[in-house]
Amino acid sequence: MTRPKHEATEPTIPGERTATLRKPLFWAAPIVVVTLLMSLLAALYLGSILDPKGSLRNFPIAVVNQDEGDVAPGSDTRENIGNQIVDGLVSGVPADKVDLQQVGIGQAQTMLDSAEVYGAIVIPSDFTKRLMILASSSVVPGDVEKPIITVYTNPRAGTFGMGLTEAITEPALAAVNEKVGAQLSDQVAAAVGDTPVAGAARLTLANPIDALTVQYKPLPDGTGNGLSAFYYALLVILAGFTGAMIVNTLVDGMLGFAPTEFGPRYVHNPKVEISRLQTLAVKWGVMAILAPVVSGLYVWISHLLSMPLPNALGLWMYGAFAIAAVGITAMSILAVFGSAGLIINLIVFIVLGLPSAGGTLPIEATPAFFGWLAKFEPMHQVFIGIRSLLYFGGGGMAGLTHAIAMTAIGLGIGLVLGLVVTRLYDLKGFHRGVAAQPSEAPAS
Repeated sequence: MTRPKHEATEPTIPGERTATLRKPLFWAAPIVVVTLLMSLLAALYLGSILDPKGSLRNFPIAVVNQDEGDVAPGSDTRENIGNQIVDGLVSGVPADKVDLQQVGIGQAQTMLDSAEVYGAIVIPSDFTKRLMILASSSVVPGDVEKPIITVYTNPRAGTFGMGLTEAITEPALAAVNEKVGAQLSDQVAAAVGDTPVAGAARLTLANPIDALTVQYKPLPDGTGNGLSAFYYALLVILAGFTGAMIVNTLVDGMLGFAPTEFGPRYVHNPKVEISRLQTLAVKWGVMAILAPVVSGLYVWISHLLSMPLPNALGLWMYGAFAIAAVGITAMSILAVFGSAGLIINLIVFIVLGLPSAGGTLPIEATPAFFGWLAKFEPMHQVFIGIRSLLYFGGGGMAGLTHAIAMTAIGLGIGLVLGLVVTRLYDLKGFHRGVAAQPSEAPAS
């Protein structure tokens, strides 16, 4: 009985195993590489989330002042308390941490609909008028309601962003409420002279404003409280990155460039005479076929799990495009750098991608380094594209146009890198080595 020809037996050198195991580099190399990679993971992941308030910078919130003003009681002077509140908010909020953008109500709604702001503070047109009525009611009996300032949070821009918006606006509005209350109390005291003001009225005047926090266009059920876009984007990146690793290994095995193990079986196929560029083109072709299939499965599984899909076709198309772009680029990196490409891909697509994605924590609440990474890291680009399709109707202003453009740039870089370098390797004669061919061996 002889061993099948497709099953390889590698020649060995006497004493080679013992000598190899005794080399310090044999033990040090994997330990050092894994230790450094895991340390990088810990530093980046923990460093991006531990102090969001301390890392806060340029956090965008819209301020809408519709107040038309009114005449103060016992005076001919027209006042606009809304303007005073805006001035108080601007002076009371650190300008380097929060970007208060004074806009009209229409523009504020557009900014909320395109995820340009995480919230909006809206002062109504009759704000001063209601304050003056409140002041008058402390002297003249009658029914009255406190004026309301509405804070709209934007759940579609990110759940954590809602919490930060509330954490910023609540103390700022409380300080404004106290200041306006003191001003209103002084006006009433000056108007009534020695006439005492009832205790309940004094309490009302001390805190005359009701701040109401509401969600702007709440997310429907089945969105994971705004996390479904991030996890879907992560799935797309993993499909491209992990898919590229699997396709690369399987194709190399079938072409005879690398051995393949199936449990106890060790198979090394005869090498196919094919250039590096042709090999890479074959892998790209497999990924181009695989991408729309996997993207379609993602959409189908999401539908089965009752996840809202307002633009299923667009989600499938962009998902397929992004998977192909990530997979093709990852394969090019492997073709250029060899085995080291696995670590490079892991760092580029996962290690640096997750903390700079902006899917769980707003980019504005992470250290500035992650904001810089988000300008080009693939996971952030894919996330804002998926978020636009799932939460904002696929609007280009909500990030889809930017995501498509950046994904196309990434794909272009991957194609050029792979084409140029593998062609250069072929021209320079850097052909892939021929592994030892299977040999006949007597049965044991």
